[in-house]
Amino acid sequence: MGQIIQRIIYPHEDEHVKPGALMQRKFPDLSELPPEISLLVLSNLNATDLCLAACVWDKLGNDEVLWQSLCKSCWGSVSVYRRVQLGDFSYRKLYLILDEATLTFNGDPFEGEAYLIKHRLVDGSPMELAKFIHTGRKIKPQPRRVYLDKRRDVLDCVMQLQDYENQFLPNAMRTLFSKISAPPRGGYLEQIIDKFAERFCSCNPKLGLQKDAVYLLCFSLIMLSVDLSSPHVKNKMSKREFIKNTKRATAGVDEDLVGHLYDNIYLIGHVATT
Repeated sequence: MGQIIQRIIYPHEDEHVKPGALMQRKFPDLSELPPEISLLVLSNLNATDLCLAACVWDKLGNDEVLWQSLCKSCWGSVSVYRRVQLGDFSYRKLYLILDEATLTFNGDPFEGEAYLIKHRLVDGSPMELAKFIHTGRKIKPQPRRVYLDKRRDVLDCVMQLQDYENQFLPNAMRTLFSKISAPPRGGYLEQIIDKFAERFCSCNPKLGLQKDAVYLLCFSLIMLSVDLSSPHVKNKMSKREFIKNTKRATAGVDEDLVGHLYDNIYLIGHVATT
């Protein structure tokens, strides 16, 4: 991008100018550039830097297109987007409110839920709350885990939003745990794996795997991940042992598939790193 701007600002510059010579010149006023170039430059800023830029270039820094893009990059789907009307609506103000809502959610997810509904950012239905969680890039893992553990109806909807089509099972599990933080153990983990197995089979019917088989394979992969990644386990499980144990628990699963599952964990690592 810098080369493009340089050619626009200095179209007649000799291409053989000494390195660093142009860097000594003052950076051009963005307001003097074509609007599309100025907006392209500013589109690379985060919200804090864009606010600072607005102190110098008020019109450019407060451009609605830029703030709309920032909103949707941080919160991909919230109910309020469907109620946007022309006039006094400001995506910049919406960004600040959504940011406050996310901070509140990260402090206490149930207070965050109340804030979202009170300010009409998100409708109170489980699916709309699930979309906020599914697409919200700033939501921290711990409050998300606490919230979904209590709101199993929202968890169901979050799982419906996942797309595992044509994903290899360990990679699909990594996708799962990037969206739904893995609890260490217990009933909540079993619930997540159960819902995941059902969704994975629904997305990949051609694999011919049954839900119960996928459920057992998931726990086998979790245990293998711990075994291979833990420094406390001295005698690592071999590929032959993994195939033997997994085949014993999941009758009918192809041996080659089980071998490929082992290779994936061995080469890529844990299925639940977050």
